[in-house]
Amino acid sequence: MMNDEKMDLAIGRLLRAGVLIAAAVVLVGGLLYLNQKRGPRPDYSVFHGAAAELRSPAGIVRHLSVSNSGSIMQLGLLLLIATPVARVAFAAFGFLLEKDWLYVVVSLIVFAVLMYSLLYDH
Repeated sequence: MMNDEKMDLAIGRLLRAGVLIAAAVVLVGGLLYLNQKRGPRPDYSVFHGAAAELRSPAGIVRHLSVSNSGSIMQLGLLLLIATPVARVAFAAFGFLLEKDWLYVVVSLIVFAVLMYSLLYDH
């Protein structure tokens, strides 16, 4: 049986692991980016956002390759965003184990809203 203390510890580990994995993926993408970009110094006085094909989860996965450092960095950011979403899903599962139906429903509603906002392609 999962009590509140065990659930808190598990959620803490989940969040810590998610952040560390996301940071490692962004670091790998950043190192590949620095290794690939040779030539004149880029002009950072004007902000250029991510390419249009890297602005959705499907686009990131579609362009994911070792030669595309931008997609690897975007994947790391997507993992960072997914970490608290996974926390909500884990909380819903924990509440289900405790048979706390009100919080199961609330957690699932929050999870649905988060998934919709993440996956809906604007």
